[in-house]
Amino acid sequence: MTAVTSLGFLLLTANSIVAVRKSRGDTAATVFILASYACLVLLYYCLRRFETAASGSVARGHARIDVWILTTLLTTMFSWRVAALLPWLVAAGVWFMAASTVLGGYYALFLLPRTA
Repeated sequence: MTAVTSLGFLLLTANSIVAVRKSRGDTAATVFILASYACLVLLYYCLRRFETAASGSVARGHARIDVWILTTLLTTMFSWRVAALLPWLVAAGVWFMAASTVLGGYYALFLLPRTA
């Protein structure tokens, strides 16, 4: 793990701890923070597995699926949280952009021809 990666994890962890402390008493906010943190850590792990796996290997394919699932989960979680604060028309736009991102990621990861 590089120094930049370690620093990023340190900042993510510190920010999550501060957010949990500020959300004392709000169970939903605490669960959201912890779930987001866990998903980000798992996403980093799966991206690392994807990068280190041999091109065309089964492990790389599984890592690709895991990356898409985790990014979809994070996109959905953040969209849900943001859309709840907005008027319905703007919230519909947030959900449209989230769906476009998820579908675009699926297209890029699974349907486009692989060059490497």
